[in-house]
Amino acid sequence: METTKLEGLLAEYAELEQRLADPGVHADQAKARKLGRRYAELTPIVRAARELDQVRSDLETAREFAAEDAAFAAEAERLAESVPALEARLTELLLPRDPHDGSDVLLEIKSGEGGEESALFAGDLLRMYLRFAERQGWRAEVLDATGSDLGGYKDVTLAIKGRSGDTSPDGVWSRLKFEGGVHRVQRVPVTESQGRVHTSAAGVLVYPEPEEVEVEVDEKDLRIDVYRSSGPGGQSVNTTDSAVRVTHLPTGIVVSCQNEKSQLQNKQRAIQVLKARLQALAEEEAEREAAEARRSQVRTVDRSERIRTYNFPENRISDHRVNYKAYNLDQVLDGDLDAVLDALVAADRRERLAR
Repeated sequence: METTKLEGLLAEYAELEQRLADPGVHADQAKARKLGRRYAELTPIVRAARELDQVRSDLETAREFAAEDAAFAAEAERLAESVPALEARLTELLLPRDPHDGSDVLLEIKSGEGGEESALFAGDLLRMYLRFAERQGWRAEVLDATGSDLGGYKDVTLAIKGRSGDTSPDGVWSRLKFEGGVHRVQRVPVTESQGRVHTSAAGVLVYPEPEEVEVEVDEKDLRIDVYRSSGPGGQSVNTTDSAVRVTHLPTGIVVSCQNEKSQLQNKQRAIQVLKARLQALAEEEAEREAAEARRSQVRTVDRSERIRTYNFPENRISDHRVNYKAYNLDQVLDGDLDAVLDALVAADRRERLAR
């Protein structure tokens, strides 16, 4: 167990507790929400660490008196048996978390091979996710949709947001992040006159909705140069060095300002412009990463790249990544996705523990 890491997290938790007790922090709702989410993320770690410390302390005491009293000997044995499980739980909680687990998501569904049948299946997936969001108490909104002739969807985009005010570290992304990929359906299409089972597919893209970028500028990262303001043709327009040039050393961004009357005003204005540029840069980077994540989820909406199969004749749902299989497809399509998602989350946890 990483003792140094744990000590750092316990210190961070204590600091967050103090900051969240300050009424002034809650004047900035976005900041308070961010702090609250981190506090909620650390809470189970702190509780597990405290419980383990308490059990170890009780075990030491019980062993001291075990020779004098058989009851203490039995208690020591019981406590000793519980320590490995508590240590394992704490180790699991200390695993690196996905930083987006608390985020809301944007989810796209695109029809693929199968024509109208694929578009109808995309509509079934849309209803499944809407019903699942409703069951979780989340808010889901269709942002954009292109319908098909028979009432399905060629493509549709959803925004799914967690419960208002929820600071849980396990948000919408933590549950839906494994949904990206090709979903295959096997059934008799409404367009099939001879009752034959067809296979078609739809693609799902899911990515965290970026939160508003908060830009903080460290004065140590800035080089401030002052010079005399100049007018047309380079002529000096005042006799003081009031113009300011700010260079952000990590990125090389340079901002100059000479329109204000004082050096202080020009500096404040230049830093304000710098922050806007840094925010735009951060958002562009976030969008680039999101686009790469989307491309990696679905290269082509091809049946051979399936992650999951929905077999209507057998009422079977199969997730091929974790060998999950159940015969309650009708319930899953009505939004009862928890068992499927639990299997994926558990597999991810096992993989991270094995690293």
